[in-house]
Amino acid sequence: MVFKKIREHPAARERILRERLTEPLHLNLASLCVAGFGTFRAKVACDLIYRPHYAYGLLSAADQALESGVKEFTAVEFGVAAGEGLLNLCELSRRIQRATGVRIKVVGFDSGAGMPVAQDYRDHPEEFQSGDFPMDHEKLISRLPDNCELILGPVRETVPAFVQESMTSDTPLGFASFDLDYYTSTKEAFSLLTSSDAAKYLFLPILYFDDIVLPNYNNWAGELLAINEFNAEHEYRKIEQYRFLRSRRIFRNARWLDQIFLLHVFDHPRMKMSHTMRRMPNVYF
Repeated sequence: MVFKKIREHPAARERILRERLTEPLHLNLASLCVAGFGTFRAKVACDLIYRPHYAYGLLSAADQALESGVKEFTAVEFGVAAGEGLLNLCELSRRIQRATGVRIKVVGFDSGAGMPVAQDYRDHPEEFQSGDFPMDHEKLISRLPDNCELILGPVRETVPAFVQESMTSDTPLGFASFDLDYYTSTKEAFSLLTSSDAAKYLFLPILYFDDIVLPNYNNWAGELLAINEFNAEHEYRKIEQYRFLRSRRIFRNARWLDQIFLLHVFDHPRMKMSHTMRRMPNVYF
């Protein structure tokens, strides 16, 4: 799938090749062995999975779930459009369940009618227009597996209802991808993150933001403005970029590393957990 994307999408081919060719030669050579013989987890570590940001986010959430004794978590995609990303989440969820034993409930949110009209400059009308990214509902729905739900309609209505009726502590939110393009739509989608029941979230849900990479994206419009306002408006929930993710990865030049954020849930039950007293070792003793 990775190589198919490189062949068929010139822009993606240029970016992926630029990122990989600037990595150390010995790492690229080693990744060839991983591509042929490595485990799924090793392929995720080497960015050899189609949509590596989805693979990383889901696998990290699954590892968190394992550590917490959670058997299933929820993964959400905002901005489904043609559905390639949603189907990719479904494929990855199957592979991650085989690798970890953790089940993943996949949910996609979309208007179903393409992009709405931009409200003002904060929605980046220079990039998007009404009707962009339509969906073939019937074709997409026919391809979705049993663990996936597609919810159509304005996110300001569908997301609060989902949080109230469908999100539970048995299937807490572990990963969410935001690709709604607009400031207004993204801010409305953030109601996913504001349930008063903190047990509806893993301790550190992984968030991916798609529309923050162009030179004209900034803190006064689009997704970044929505993030800043969310942080100012919520005391116990904060969204922050995963600043040291790059240092934890084998390949460090991929653009998606700058698009991963964490939701900090300061009222999470884990914040109240106690543990046995720990001591620091001292090599001089």
